[in-house]
Amino acid sequence: MKKIYLIIFFNYLIFSAASSQKLSDYSQFVDPFIGTGSMDSLSLSGSNFPGAVFPWGLVQLSPDTRDNPEEPCSGYDYADTIIVGFSHTHLSGTGVADLFDFLVMPYQGALCWQAEGTKESPGYQSPFSHKNEQAKPGYYRVLLDRDGILAEFTASEHCGLHKYTTTSNDSLHLMIDLDHSLDKKRPYWVCRLINAQVRIVNDYTIEGYRIITGWAPLRKVYFRAEFSRPFVDSHVLAGNQIYRNEPIANHPHLKMNLTFPPANGEPLMVKVGLSTVSYQGARLNLRKEIPNFDFERVLKGTRQAWNKALSCMEIDAPSKQKTIAYTALYHLFIHPNNLADVDSSYLNAQFEQRKAPDGKHYSTFSLWDTFRAAHPLYTILYPHLDVQFINSMLRQFRDYGYLPVWQLWGTETYCMIGNHAVPVIADAMKKELPGIDYQYAFQAVRASLTTDHRNAPFNLLEKFGYIPEDLQSQSVSLTLEMAYDDWCAAQMAHQLGYEKESKHFLRRSTFYKNLFDKKTGFFRARNAQGQWIEPFSPLKYGGNGGYPFTEGNAWQYLWFVPHDVPAFVQLMGGEEAFVSKLDEFFTLEARPEDVNGNASGFIGQYAHGNEPSHHIVYLYDFVGQPWKTQYYAAKIMNEQYTDQPSGYSGNEDCGQMSAWYLFSAMGFYPVNPANGIYCIGSPQLLSVKLHLTGGKTFEIVTHQAGGNNIYVQKILFNGQPYHKLYLRHEDIMRGGKVEFFMGKQPNKDMASYERPPLQ
Repeated sequence: MKKIYLIIFFNYLIFSAASSQKLSDYSQFVDPFIGTGSMDSLSLSGSNFPGAVFPWGLVQLSPDTRDNPEEPCSGYDYADTIIVGFSHTHLSGTGVADLFDFLVMPYQGALCWQAEGTKESPGYQSPFSHKNEQAKPGYYRVLLDRDGILAEFTASEHCGLHKYTTTSNDSLHLMIDLDHSLDKKRPYWVCRLINAQVRIVNDYTIEGYRIITGWAPLRKVYFRAEFSRPFVDSHVLAGNQIYRNEPIANHPHLKMNLTFPPANGEPLMVKVGLSTVSYQGARLNLRKEIPNFDFERVLKGTRQAWNKALSCMEIDAPSKQKTIAYTALYHLFIHPNNLADVDSSYLNAQFEQRKAPDGKHYSTFSLWDTFRAAHPLYTILYPHLDVQFINSMLRQFRDYGYLPVWQLWGTETYCMIGNHAVPVIADAMKKELPGIDYQYAFQAVRASLTTDHRNAPFNLLEKFGYIPEDLQSQSVSLTLEMAYDDWCAAQMAHQLGYEKESKHFLRRSTFYKNLFDKKTGFFRARNAQGQWIEPFSPLKYGGNGGYPFTEGNAWQYLWFVPHDVPAFVQLMGGEEAFVSKLDEFFTLEARPEDVNGNASGFIGQYAHGNEPSHHIVYLYDFVGQPWKTQYYAAKIMNEQYTDQPSGYSGNEDCGQMSAWYLFSAMGFYPVNPANGIYCIGSPQLLSVKLHLTGGKTFEIVTHQAGGNNIYVQKILFNGQPYHKLYLRHEDIMRGGKVEFFMGKQPNKDMASYERPPLQ
């Protein structure tokens, strides 16, 4: 044990020394534990994991603190004290669990088959302490108290590398659990292992696969594991039967124990390659990315990859803010994930093997969340990646006939509503990102907005001019979100000269008006006869079905008309009525009714913990009261983002919660994520240099930032007075400098500044 603690102390010194390195080591400012715990017992955590991951990589090698993970969906809760093992795939910040492929757990003593032990039979799970745990980009380690084993991990794009150190003279066992998955009894679907296989190649190597259905309807995952020294014994549990030293085993419920002899303190190294395609792909990925057991080489390469990715933003801020900001950038770059092998092979949505022309095939598209800010931020920081994301989405159109809704592991889950790949593509076209066939992309958009698919009933929309609640639940949210997607399609059609289609989609984009009840001042559900659905309460919260609103209530969805704000203001009765209603929204303290786990981060009826609210603070810019935008934006940043494990007020959602912070901390945000307009708020960072394509930079400097200085007093753009409440995308991408001068009191002269336009 003493030796183990010396190893921990030595590693601590290494990482402490990193903090004194030059600022090009951006990874030193990242804390992967942010978002791994809840703010309170009633709210969701960020549902992030602390383990080792490569930017946008297939492998996320991280600890699972529960045997059948479900909540949090990342598999890790900072409040837990037990680790059941380390699996190779995880979701970052989602509201639904899946993955957890190929759990590995080292232990000593008698052979174990269950994580949790009994009086008669010990378990292989282990208690641990956060004092003996550390995480940095590309690296994770923990001391497993059960047997005093130090476990360390790093990862490449398709592979994971394990290092297990123990001072005991006992043999070391590795549990390899191919049955480890989310709670199989969850109400939304059945998680079921269809089949699994493990095969002994030689006494240094095993291979395996599993086919599983869960949130993703069907996933095939192949692995190859190689060990730094030979194992001397193997046992397989296939269902209820145990087999010893069998060369191959197949069963839907499959576990393997490998036994390694004592090695006088020499660490056991395990390198694991994954593939979504084949055994051959797993072998090739492993041979290409981790040819030997040089842990430091792999860690150095992954750390360099993270520093390169994070270098797009050069942030100056007080220590806590810098940690929050760089960790947000880190979380933004975990998903989507590249499913293609190193030879560009991938399986398409029909499970046919294909080659990606650009070498990458991305999935994990949480589009209901990420279209709002994450993808617009990519168009600034890494536009070529956004192009690759879109080209990957277009491949689903080729196979399915419509674009992704919520795509996981290359297959459609139909989670959430609308089809928000559409604004992502429209945004790219508006910003003229090269590398996309926009004629073909519009075909995909048009088909996606005219072909009925789950939670997208276009026949009802065309027939009634809204979605009737008695024919389709979540009707109000559907009508509003489909109207926005239609607006995006109309802009694309107009740019391409398809005026007939443009007029058609533009007409549909106004259908939100058909559900506005002027008597109550809210969007409400109607039935197929046009009658309002009773009873109605604007406080009643909706889940993912059986109610007119999706993860929100009438208060939160009242404001989702990002494409038509001036017309919506008039629908509300004019600017005075609009401001009055918006003020009431942020100050009405009545608790929403029937809230579920997605309701968190409340300021009045505003709920920052879920995405429908994210743009609302910036609506004051459209009605000449920007100081209120500044007040609430600063309040959210300062109260709902911290550098603690409970650092997010809700699920981080694959980068969306992080993108909101990064945009807002810089001082602007895309209310309409597809028009290239960024509404100005309350910048919080001392300075940010955005390193753009073509070697250009855009610099944001905030004078007198911090404390109570949350109000903008004046703005300079390239040294000249700037009297607009927005920035344009092209102004940023040309490079330049914007300066914000802050103060403690609102500057109400900004009421005369030019308001954000529709385009």
